[in-house]
Amino acid sequence: MINLIGTYECKSDAKGRLMFSSAFKKQLDSVLQDGFVVKRAVFQPCLELYPMKEWNLMMEKINKLNRFSKKNNDFIRRFTAGVKMVELDATGRILIPKDLFEFAGIKKQVVMSSSVNIIEIWDKEKYEKAIDDAADDFADLAEEVMGNTELDELS
Repeated sequence: MINLIGTYECKSDAKGRLMFSSAFKKQLDSVLQDGFVVKRAVFQPCLELYPMKEWNLMMEKINKLNRFSKKNNDFIRRFTAGVKMVELDATGRILIPKDLFEFAGIKKQVVMSSSVNIIEIWDKEKYEKAIDDAADDFADLAEEVMGNTELDELS
């Protein structure tokens, strides 16, 4: 599993291309040639960029779902809606498809932020607002999620 680190700002051009952070390139060096999958985020107005290796692991989990369950089919359809494969071009940029660019409301200023094994791609203003909005509740959330004694048993 890949563990990414960092939050980086970049700009998008009129065609929806983003310069990929050199720090992320270094961290992903061994998997860059495999490409990426970009998709709508489930909970936030941003995009998720999966290294192909991580996407394949996610698809292994999803392929175990019973497709004769309507709930599972609905989830799969929604989770994979708008999914696209992308690659770095010769100058180190990725082209975000227009429909996904519009979903995330990306304008010119962009934030690429690590989220464990994927990269979230945000419009900078939306990212700052999401961080600010979550600040008040973060202590309670941290206690609820990480203070869970069951996690101690997993290690």
